[in-house]
Amino acid sequence: MSDLRKQIIDEMAVSPEIDAQEEIRRSVDLMKDYLKKHTFLKSFVLGISGGQDSSLLGRLAQITMEEMREETKDESYAFVAMRLPYGEQVDEDDAMAAIEWMKPDKVVKVDIKPTVDASVASLKNGGVDISDFNRGNIKARERMVIQYAVAAHHSGAVLGTDHSAESVTGFFTKYGDGGTDLNPLFRLNKGQGKELLKALGAPEAFYKKVPTADLESDKPGLADEDALGVTYEEIDAYLEGRDVSEQAAEKIEEWYLKTQHKRHLPITVFDDFWK
Repeated sequence: MSDLRKQIIDEMAVSPEIDAQEEIRRSVDLMKDYLKKHTFLKSFVLGISGGQDSSLLGRLAQITMEEMREETKDESYAFVAMRLPYGEQVDEDDAMAAIEWMKPDKVVKVDIKPTVDASVASLKNGGVDISDFNRGNIKARERMVIQYAVAAHHSGAVLGTDHSAESVTGFFTKYGDGGTDLNPLFRLNKGQGKELLKALGAPEAFYKKVPTADLESDKPGLADEDALGVTYEEIDAYLEGRDVSEQAAEKIEEWYLKTQHKRHLPITVFDDFWK
């Protein structure tokens, strides 16, 4: 095993084998400990897409709040599930099915299209034409602006769905869906997330849905694996130390090196990030 692969595996902290019930408890306990440490917080906020990751974390967040209310007798603890569509989303039914299953304490829906389009129009007036890819990142960052506004209103923190198979490739928008307060799924890969959903009794549709960031209007529903050029099965195998093709390993390591800046705090003169 190369030194780079060992470094990546150590950093991403994926265990080759897991006990789904233990990992469910581990994520819930992390969120409970965070709330107990920060006693001014009374809610968690999470954007729900209807895909595997937000469905899983949304259910875990709801379990967390139910346990907090039971243990503290404080009924103000609440999980806020957010729908943040850009106009009419083709997967709206999937998202609402996920919300119905996780049974959040509150649901807030905010259409980001007016603000995103206004930003793009203002940039164009300033002489800057925005590509569809760039607009996609604006969507992701606008969603986070809204989530933090809602979190502030509810004395809350923002959850992130970033897991290790996503983190290693940097498959998130910097200061968009990557800008969160805590990521309870980190250490799990994609397949392990499916195991947790199964253990929670989730409908198969939640973990069989094709993963997509769905940020580009010109390529609606573009599959993550098509965008990455490598499958999640290959990424999972790589992170677990199992055999993968040389081509897959090179692609994963290419993404890891190219996106290191996304996993790092802003650089200061005390960092050796560029060495």
